[in-house]
Amino acid sequence: MALPTHILLVYGYLLLFVWVLVEQLGAPLPAIPVLLAAGALSAQHELSILVALAAGVVASLIADTAWFLIGRRFGHHVLRILCKLSLEPTVCVRQTQNSFAERRAFTLVIAKFVPGLATLAPPVAGENGMSISSFLLYDGIGSFLWVGGMLAGGRLFGDALKRDPTLLNWVGRFSGALLVLGILAFFIGRLYRRQLFLRKLVDARLEPEELKRQLDAGEPVFIVDLRHPLELVPDPYTLPGALHVSPEALAERVQEIPRDREIVLYCTCPNEATAAKTALTLHKLGFERVRPLRGGFDEWKRLGYPLDAVPPVQPLVQVAVTPK
Repeated sequence: MALPTHILLVYGYLLLFVWVLVEQLGAPLPAIPVLLAAGALSAQHELSILVALAAGVVASLIADTAWFLIGRRFGHHVLRILCKLSLEPTVCVRQTQNSFAERRAFTLVIAKFVPGLATLAPPVAGENGMSISSFLLYDGIGSFLWVGGMLAGGRLFGDALKRDPTLLNWVGRFSGALLVLGILAFFIGRLYRRQLFLRKLVDARLEPEELKRQLDAGEPVFIVDLRHPLELVPDPYTLPGALHVSPEALAERVQEIPRDREIVLYCTCPNEATAAKTALTLHKLGFERVRPLRGGFDEWKRLGYPLDAVPPVQPLVQVAVTPK
């Protein structure tokens, strides 16, 4: 037999426990193939489905409780780190907080079934002051449903193997390849959703003429200048009312950006690449209305639209003093 059934037969419940624990701690190592394989082996009486269920639920609870306590202790700081590491742009801090505010306990019950939510829900629950007893209750229910559902699916497949034993040879021959394909599909799916968002972002680019019309009409638009400070040395101007911040410092200054307005980002790089990447970061942090400015600063200036002067940026120059 190939992976994962062979390793499960050798290491049994310990492998199941460690695999689920590592995945729930945030590692991009999907545990579903292992749970399905464990369920299939239970039909062959190689593993006990009840012991496998207990191992998976306990591992999930340990990981989730760790994130819950970290969220309670460090709050939004750890959530920002998780968003930076996340490959899932559609479910992140603000979306998770909104879901928790609306559903609370139900969010923990369904979190395992929503990509990107499983790791974020426990620290959000801790940050929002949920009691540890309530957390363990509802997270335990969610873990039970998730682990139990995967094991049940594997058990059904195992029962099919019992009715047609020739399928076992096929599974043993190809299960390793299926596991690899499952992991690849996991990453490809996440990267596809990321690229899909970036394509939508390109389509949502704001034309300079439209931004000028919004400013003239007094609409509440918040503009962010993402240019490097050295780019301001020869051309010390920004768009009207723009906040100048480097992409690297965005996480530290995100509180300065309002969430109730449309956010317009601009830079001077080709195809607004920096603006697009920063828009992705803001989207992960829960900002829904983010649009890059087509053509950036150069196009706005070329059209002759108004600019605000900023104090000239003086580059640091070390002057060597020769002692007399």
